[in-house]
Amino acid sequence: MTASEMRSKTLEYSPAERDVARIFSRTGLEHLQALAAGEVPGPPISSHVGLRIVSVSEGDVVMTAEPDESHYNPIGSVHGGFFATVLDSACGCAVHSTLPAGAGYTSLELKVSFLRPATADTGTVTAHGWVTKAGRNAAFVEADLRDAAGRVLATASSTCLVVGPEPSGR
Repeated sequence: MTASEMRSKTLEYSPAERDVARIFSRTGLEHLQALAAGEVPGPPISSHVGLRIVSVSEGDVVMTAEPDESHYNPIGSVHGGFFATVLDSACGCAVHSTLPAGAGYTSLELKVSFLRPATADTGTVTAHGWVTKAGRNAAFVEADLRDAAGRVLATASSTCLVVGPEPSGR
């Protein structure tokens, strides 16, 4: 490949919030609503895939993302890691929207089924995540990823570990 064929992509992002007390001072739903409204900066991963929250309610989130050539795999389509990142974000944020102040979550497992390929020409994709069962220690969630025509590109199911809030006196 010649130098004239090379492309570059510059990412601008806000550094990750390090003030844990501030992060956990709101409910998950309040935090995600603040992210959607632009009141707090999005996590750095959002810049890599053009991820934006469109809507959020308790146990339900809709996000969009922008696949581009920088997300391509060796065979010229969007890498499955892009799909997995967007779906994991939708699943995790759906769980986050159910949590009280002081609680957090992390993905324990993620199963993704890839149904259709995507390219940069696919344009904006929409991920919808919804909680199927929220528990005190674990939450179960599903998501799908669709193109602008509403065709399902991929689906996911996930289990998230729910942690905290810490009991007082610890």
